[in-house]
Amino acid sequence: MSKQSEQPKNGQKSLSLGVIFLTIFLDLVGFSIIFPLFPSILEYYGQSGLLNSLTLFLDEFSAATGAGDRFTPVLFGGILGSLYAFLQFFFAPIWGSLSDKKGRRAILLITTLGVFASYILWGFAGSFLTLVIARFVGGCMSGNISVATAAVADITTKENRSKGMGIVGAAFGLGFILGPALGGFLSQFNLLESHPEWARYGINPFSVVAFVAAGLALLNFLWVKARFKESLSDENRESSESRNPIARLTDKLPPAIGKTNLAYFVFMFAFAGMEFTLTFLGADRFGFSATQNAWMMVFVGFVLVLVQGGIVRRLAPKLGEKRVATTGLLLVAIGLVFLGIASSVSVLYVGLAFLAFGVGLASPTLTSLVSLFAGESEQGRALGTFRAIGSLARAIGPLLASFVFWWFGSLQLYLVGAIITVGAALLCSRLPKPVKD
Repeated sequence: MSKQSEQPKNGQKSLSLGVIFLTIFLDLVGFSIIFPLFPSILEYYGQSGLLNSLTLFLDEFSAATGAGDRFTPVLFGGILGSLYAFLQFFFAPIWGSLSDKKGRRAILLITTLGVFASYILWGFAGSFLTLVIARFVGGCMSGNISVATAAVADITTKENRSKGMGIVGAAFGLGFILGPALGGFLSQFNLLESHPEWARYGINPFSVVAFVAAGLALLNFLWVKARFKESLSDENRESSESRNPIARLTDKLPPAIGKTNLAYFVFMFAFAGMEFTLTFLGADRFGFSATQNAWMMVFVGFVLVLVQGGIVRRLAPKLGEKRVATTGLLLVAIGLVFLGIASSVSVLYVGLAFLAFGVGLASPTLTSLVSLFAGESEQGRALGTFRAIGSLARAIGPLLASFVFWWFGSLQLYLVGAIITVGAALLCSRLPKPVKD
């Protein structure tokens, strides 16, 4: 690769990958800090109110059908996760399209401030309804990643696009290391133990975690305001007024993008359900606490960093994005089989290693393929649609996966997920080779 190809495009040298890296990293830490807490959160809110009534109804239904005990919290976790992802699906192309017109920096400032507000609301979520509202606000504002990813496309050439997306992947991985670790650690601090009277203000056992996440979101806002220089030049801005997220899915983008989006949707449909139910698997099958679930996710994040921060950046230029993505999807399928049959913690971690390694290969290279197939003026739109496709899969996947987990069990869920992922690998293997001239 020539030295020239390493330089930002269009003379945009003021914004570096390092600035984007920290922007995404801070966002992902705050986003993933809640992951190991889902079983505990639903157990807490299920002790009273509507959620408790629904839980009792489902338990009675299980007993009446002779199905025995079921892990009911996973069902409500899937519903809550699907709500957040559906909002991502709706708003990701909107934020991406607006960033194509208004610029990346302005949209990032709006969304990071909105994420901050959602975490503050969570900190005062004394009821399940308030928690749902907080997740609603957070889902609406979760356009950060697609916009920041479009900024990577702005400042990289086609030759080093995979390297840029690898940096994004590394930020994801590090965020998923520190976020769950912080969540597991901070979950030990319950403000209600020392100040039970604060419950009247909505303070809950997870308020410390929520306020730390809010602090990270505020730091991210200040960081973007101070260091994030606009990456999209005036000549590359488009004036499309379409804001319909459903219409975005059928936009007249190159056919290769549509095929890549289909492969990504099938993959994410399977993976999102498995990813979301992972902490419930740990709690149900192995009796994991929030801290033990956190360590499980730290391990996944560590492997992601190793793969996306180094390995994929070297493999993609040599083997090509399509081959690396296909290999990654097959490794994910193998990991899901191990998770499904895991009867010990050691086998569980073998499955996690395959899963994380495969995702580390597939995710950034599929993103790179979409970016490479898209024109210069439609990076935000194409990547926003790509993220919306993933969010739609994340909206459907956890909902169906949690139902399969609740009704049939985790073994059947993960084996079916593996089969679907193999299907995604077959779709990926039929993609055209991108032109990098």
